[in-house]
Amino acid sequence: MSVKSSATVNAWVPLSSTSTGLVWGFVGVAAFSFTMPLTRVAIGGLSPLFIGSGRAVVAAVLAGVALVVTRQALPSVAQWKRIGVVAAGVVFGFPILTSYALTVTPASHGAVVVGLLPAATAVVAVLRTGERPAPAFWLFSLAGAVATVGFALLQGGGFAGVHWADLLLFGAVLAAAVGYAEGGLLAREIGSWQTVSWALVLSSPLMLVLAGVAVARQAPSGTAVEWACFAYLSAVSMYLGFFAWYRGLAIGPIARVSQVQLVQPVMSICWAALLLGEHIGWLTFAGGLAVIACAGGAVRTRLGVSGLGSTVAVSR
Repeated sequence: MSVKSSATVNAWVPLSSTSTGLVWGFVGVAAFSFTMPLTRVAIGGLSPLFIGSGRAVVAAVLAGVALVVTRQALPSVAQWKRIGVVAAGVVFGFPILTSYALTVTPASHGAVVVGLLPAATAVVAVLRTGERPAPAFWLFSLAGAVATVGFALLQGGGFAGVHWADLLLFGAVLAAAVGYAEGGLLAREIGSWQTVSWALVLSSPLMLVLAGVAVARQAPSGTAVEWACFAYLSAVSMYLGFFAWYRGLAIGPIARVSQVQLVQPVMSICWAALLLGEHIGWLTFAGGLAVIACAGGAVRTRLGVSGLGSTVAVSR
């Protein structure tokens, strides 16, 4: 693998216009919106552990081929540590936790709870990058978070009715938020698809072991449709979708672009209704309208950048 030339830029400054970042972010969100309903289908014949780990193994093979064919330079030691953070969040944490949660909760419910992810990503981005969203941004983000939490509580029967699956989903949100924010920054240095590719390669030994354990416990016996869903989860949800998503976050600002993902629950709910026949009640419908309104308000607010910028090498 060759060594890339690099230029020094401010890591916290958006690479292009925010509108471009929003477009790339939306493409990624559209790809991810099928994840919940298709995972729900796949668990009919495949175990949650196999789905969560197996799809990462398949994606790692695709990533490894892409990295070798394009002769990508190896990341630095410091970058490998940050790639580890990305891998822990989006390769291990989110897929495994959501796969187990969806064994007992509808895809539509899981999709709305995961609607907390944009607000969580914005918080991590602020802590990590020094971006300073306007008060209105936080107002819309908080409103979206309250709407999703309220949905989970009301549908589950209040605080006493919160299912363990909701705790898994909240854990998945936290893991993905950290992985998204760090990945968005790292994409400015080594590229969007390179970031997710190296994260998949780094985590492949662990995920291969987990996939082996899953097969030993329960041999996969899915139908053609269930395997087709697994293929999508492996190639798109676990890999190709991140090409656009990390590109959007890299263009940034991360906190603002992350709010595009507020529309993902609404899209996922629609797919769950169309593909799985899940009922869309008034509560789910109201929650969808609320998060769309919050997303629209959040992405229209202006963000500032702190004066604590630092320089990093960005691949040409």
